[in-house]
Amino acid sequence: MHYELATLTIRLGTLNAAVAAIDAYVHAPEAVGMLMGCWFSDVGALNQIAVLRRFDDQTALDQERQRGLFSANPFGCSEYLTALDMASYRGFPWMAPIEPGAFGPIYEIRTYEYKIGGLQPTIEAWEAAMPARSAVSPCLVAMYALDGTPRFTHIWPAASLNDRSAARAEAVRLGVWPPKGGPAWLTTNMRSDMFLPTAISPLK
Repeated sequence: MHYELATLTIRLGTLNAAVAAIDAYVHAPEAVGMLMGCWFSDVGALNQIAVLRRFDDQTALDQERQRGLFSANPFGCSEYLTALDMASYRGFPWMAPIEPGAFGPIYEIRTYEYKIGGLQPTIEAWEAAMPARSAVSPCLVAMYALDGTPRFTHIWPAASLNDRSAARAEAVRLGVWPPKGGPAWLTTNMRSDMFLPTAISPLK
């Protein structure tokens, strides 16, 4: 499954107007793909909206990317934007496609850069570790970038920040996380941000 994770940095005080514009843009007749998440940042870089969409294949993703690149008003938000990043991803091959649901309301978006040659070992390490790790708390998706710096992004829902911290500590205590051998392929370039769902987000 293919995904686009767009990050919109907006002017202060424009969140509600921007979300309404995003809703219209992603559901326009010419739009391709399915909206999965539309979240606003709460911890980390502020005044950001993360828009996650799912695509059946690369062709559909490319079609929608071209729509955004050639638009004078991407996501309907040109008057609110101070920055826009659109990143293409493919889900780790063993992960089920994202489906809508109420899993949050905290959504942690973590991005790790990996060393050259590290993608396949990372996918294998995560596949081996994920059953036991998901028994503690589920991972919504792990996906690798198709463009830009070699990296992968994983999204973790939680009921609260306390629950998120407790789950991570428990996974470490049990010895099921981090994935065995996984950290050896990571660089020190890592980022984590916390997001909350907007009114239009299928992932609550």
